[in-house]
Amino acid sequence: MGSEQQDISALTVRAVCRDAGLASRYFYESFADKDEFIAGVFDWVIAKLAVSTQATVASYPAHEKARAGMAKVVQIIAEDARIGRILFSTHLADPVIVRKRAESTALFAMLSGQLAVDALHAPANDALKAAAHFVVGGVGQTISAWLAGDLHLPPEDLVELLAAVVGGLSEPARLLSGATGDLAGKLTAELTEDLTEDLTEEEVVAIAASRDAKATDASG
Repeated sequence: MGSEQQDISALTVRAVCRDAGLASRYFYESFADKDEFIAGVFDWVIAKLAVSTQATVASYPAHEKARAGMAKVVQIIAEDARIGRILFSTHLADPVIVRKRAESTALFAMLSGQLAVDALHAPANDALKAAAHFVVGGVGQTISAWLAGDLHLPPEDLVELLAAVVGGLSEPARLLSGATGDLAGKLTAELTEDLTEDLTEEEVVAIAASRDAKATDASG
């Protein structure tokens, strides 16, 4: 389950038992049906990821936890891409997987929000909750694109980018200032260059003037 070519909708109890070398009666001693098995696999993957990540970040100071956590997640997925596909791949649209992903996203958003609350020494609020959901959803979508080959980043660069985004959740001033790490800054600069290379001189001047006017208003 989670292999690149496998269609979960075509998964059968017989196939599971055959691959595991078990008689079907042993399967039904643990699971009521295929859906319960799929849910069990998902929960096992989540537990494996959570335990490994928590054990890793526990030894790091607060300002390094985001990067350490992302490094561990990417390492686990890079070593066994099936885990990443089960958790994040958009190609696995099984109803049980969709439901379990929604549950895990809500859980990770809550945990991320709590970490941010602890780091900021501030009460929880809806803005922070929204940011936590945004970050968790964005990380999942980015990993999905990476697994699908839409993002051609080496694992270490992916870690730096994700860590910058996740770290910004507990450092809003740092995030808003744009100081989200060397890699994030480099990517932003490259994107800006790509967006502006077809602009005319007059358009560039107008954009710069608009930016300067906003800066003047803000300082005044």
